[in-house]
Amino acid sequence: MMNAFYKTLVASAITAATLSTAHAAEPLEVYGKLNVSVQSNDSGDGSVTEVQSNASRFGVKGGFELSDSLEAFYTIEYQVDTGKDSSNNFTARNQFVGLKGNFGSFAVGRNDTMLKQSQGKVDQFNDYSGDLGKLFKGENRLAQTATYLSPKFSDFQFGVTYAAEGDDKQEDDGFSIAAMYGDSGLKKTPVYASVAYDSEVAGYDIVRGTVQGKIGGVVLGGMYQQEEEIDSGDSIDGYLLSAAYKIQQVTLKAQYQDMEDKGDSWSIGADYSLGKPTKLFAFYTDRTSMGTVEDDEGNDLDISIDESYFAVGIEHKF
Repeated sequence: MMNAFYKTLVASAITAATLSTAHAAEPLEVYGKLNVSVQSNDSGDGSVTEVQSNASRFGVKGGFELSDSLEAFYTIEYQVDTGKDSSNNFTARNQFVGLKGNFGSFAVGRNDTMLKQSQGKVDQFNDYSGDLGKLFKGENRLAQTATYLSPKFSDFQFGVTYAAEGDDKQEDDGFSIAAMYGDSGLKKTPVYASVAYDSEVAGYDIVRGTVQGKIGGVVLGGMYQQEEEIDSGDSIDGYLLSAAYKIQQVTLKAQYQDMEDKGDSWSIGADYSLGKPTKLFAFYTDRTSMGTVEDDEGNDLDISIDESYFAVGIEHKF
C-alpha cells in the first residue's frame, strides 16, 4: 500500500515538474528538510534515549499564471517521521490550492490557521520538545479551511481563516483572524508584531499578541496568550519570552514560557551552521506541567510533573 503511495507521489511530482517547466509563473519546487536528533526524554517516569524526527517534511509547491493579474498556486506537504517503527510514516501537513492577485490571496484546503501563522519566528524551539504548542493552545492545522490574506499596506497585512464545522476538530464553524506588521524574518523591518484571535476554533477562543525585534544583534521576542475552553468556560493566560544571538556560525538561543495552572517551561540551545542548508544543533528543555492522579478512594489529586529533554542533532534542508 505504502509502496504504491510512494510511486504515486514521485510520479505526480515528475509530471507536475514537466508541465510547470512550460507554463508555470513559478516553476514547481520540490523542497523539504530532515531534522533528526539523538535525544534523552524524561517525561516524568524515567529517561528513555531515542533517535527521533523533529517535523521532518517533504513537499512540492508552485504556481501558474492565469492572466497578467491572476495566478493559481498550490502546496502539497507531508511530514516524515523517521523514528517510526512502521514504514507508514507519512502524515499530512499543509495541502491547499488558491488564487492570488492584486486583491491578495485566497486558499482552500488543509492549512495553518491565521493565529498559528501570526506567531512568526518568535518560537526559538519550534518543532522541538520546547515548542510553544506544548503549553499554549492554538497551534492548529485544520483540514477544512478557507483562508484570505490581504496585500501588504505599508508593512501591515490582515488575514482570516474560516474553519468549517465539518472538520473533525470543529463542533461549529470557527474563525481565526490576525493583523500583522513587518517582516517575520526581520530582514526588511527591524520589528515584527501581530495580534490574533480565534473564535470557536478546535474548542477554544484565543487572544494572542506577538512581538519580535532586533537590538544590537540580539533577537528578542515575546508573546501573550489568553485561552478559553468553550465547553467549560475555563480561561487561563500565559506568556513567552525568547532570545537569540548569532556569533559567526553559532546561534545561541533561550526561551521561557509560563501558562497559568498548566505549567512552565524553559529551554536553552545552540545551532552551528555548516552551510546554508545544514546545521548541527543541541538543546535542553525543562518543563513542569500539572496533571491528576486518582487516590485510593477514587478522588482526583493535582500533581506536578517534571519533564526534561536533552538532544543533539542535525538538520539538512533541500
